[in-house]
Amino acid sequence: MSITTANEMSTSTVKGKQKKKGLASQEARLGYLFLTPWILGFLVFTMIPMVSTLVISFTNYSLNNVNNLQFVGLRNYAKLFSDPIVPHAMSVTLRFFAMALPIAIFLPLGLAALMNSKHLWGKRIFRTLFYMPYMIPLVSAVLAWGGFLNEQTGWMNRFLALFGIPGPEWIRSTTWIYPALLLFGLWGNGQAMITMLAGMQNVPTDMYEAARVDGANNFTIFWKITVPMVSPIIFYNLILAVVGLFQYFLEPYVLTRGTGDPGNATMFYNLYMFKNFFQYQDMAYGATLAWVLFLAILTVTLIIFGTRRFWVYEAERS
Repeated sequence: MSITTANEMSTSTVKGKQKKKGLASQEARLGYLFLTPWILGFLVFTMIPMVSTLVISFTNYSLNNVNNLQFVGLRNYAKLFSDPIVPHAMSVTLRFFAMALPIAIFLPLGLAALMNSKHLWGKRIFRTLFYMPYMIPLVSAVLAWGGFLNEQTGWMNRFLALFGIPGPEWIRSTTWIYPALLLFGLWGNGQAMITMLAGMQNVPTDMYEAARVDGANNFTIFWKITVPMVSPIIFYNLILAVVGLFQYFLEPYVLTRGTGDPGNATMFYNLYMFKNFFQYQDMAYGATLAWVLFLAILTVTLIIFGTRRFWVYEAERS
């Protein structure tokens, strides 16, 4: 009798395991089914274009001479070293990168700390005002700023004139075009502030209370508690800022109508790549520039990920 019972229990256990396995495989198939549209979109709109661009970079493909397609090896990559505009475009991009990256990280961090203060009046109004520029279509915003910074009729120079300050030629001057672009970047940086503010609001209050009991001042609390606790969000915004600044294109393109003026001061790398694709119609060289940019972004991103364990707080590791 006991042997029969044991066999029945063993059979039911096996059946239960098989049932669980069947449910798990069914859930897995359902998961893959839901992922199928994304996978197809990724293959069609990302992977296939990337591979095609890589192949094109080893040819002489040009819309001006479609019928004479030939494999040219590394000739397009060698051309990068003899093209005088490439180092200039890289220099412009890196110079602006060095100016804009600290602002893109530290300003939202400071504003988020201010918005997180208990004693600030009208915090909800300020949060809305800071985030609103992020919701405006970028082209419309750039065109509006172009009018705002116009040296003759713009409101910025009119405001400076009230104090007897002569307004500069924001867009026509090689000196002032970078401050003009940075001002626009400051105005539209609300998304980073909102994400950092959300992180600060999730910091446990008992950590602040314990620090105050130990006699820590506000700066020490901010630097030793707040910043480490929101460092994952800082890391996230840092990656977005690095990728975005390497791909910086639309603002100078709209402001200068794609000319790179004044004096090629806004000939960013992406703008030069765009001109090769659509103005010069040299698709092969444009593809080469695109792949060099991709490798540069990938390298810098991997370096940042490599430093993550030294400064980004992770609860599991801690």
